[in-house]
Amino acid sequence: MESKKYISVVSNLKDKYSSKVIPSMIDHFGYKNKMEVPSITHISINMGIGDGKDNPKKLESAIEELTLISGQKPVTTKSRQDISNFKIRQGYPVGCKVTLRGNRMYDFMERLISIALPRTRDFRGLSFKSFDGRGNYSFGVKEQIIFTEINYDKIDSIRGMDITFCTSAKTNDESYWLLKLIGLPLRDKPVKKEEVGEAA
Repeated sequence: MESKKYISVVSNLKDKYSSKVIPSMIDHFGYKNKMEVPSITHISINMGIGDGKDNPKKLESAIEELTLISGQKPVTTKSRQDISNFKIRQGYPVGCKVTLRGNRMYDFMERLISIALPRTRDFRGLSFKSFDGRGNYSFGVKEQIIFTEINYDKIDSIRGMDITFCTSAKTNDESYWLLKLIGLPLRDKPVKKEEVGEAA
């Protein structure tokens, strides 16, 4: 039963991209064909652990939690340089990360949009400013417990994570509308004065 439900969720998101997102993007940006429409290539999730070098159990817990959240085993991230203020040397474990593609990416996206983000305290939508100019969008989650896969009674501490949507879009505007149309709850961008004048 679980596998059928998983396939159904994935198919719904893919169908939405094909039936709604692509036509809307073509209409908005004037692409000549659907092959020019950008798509989401992968999603990266990074969870930092400040005291991973001194407390291996916390690193193990983080890996276990990120596995539950993403549905995929993460890899350990290590410091690339010495950070004297935090007594961290190059090569010390500082967290874990996972990169999702294909069906796992769509499954995570569905749970993030439909369940996890609405459970965030005082959630009012995601900022429309966090694009990097190369089609990618990043935002932070302060508490892993917004994901229902995490049992609050079994966690050893509250952990945040950084989530990055990587797309094939060439501009921030293309990436913004791609993610907004797929269902990511981005706040509306303010309308420019000249656009208001043209509409009037």
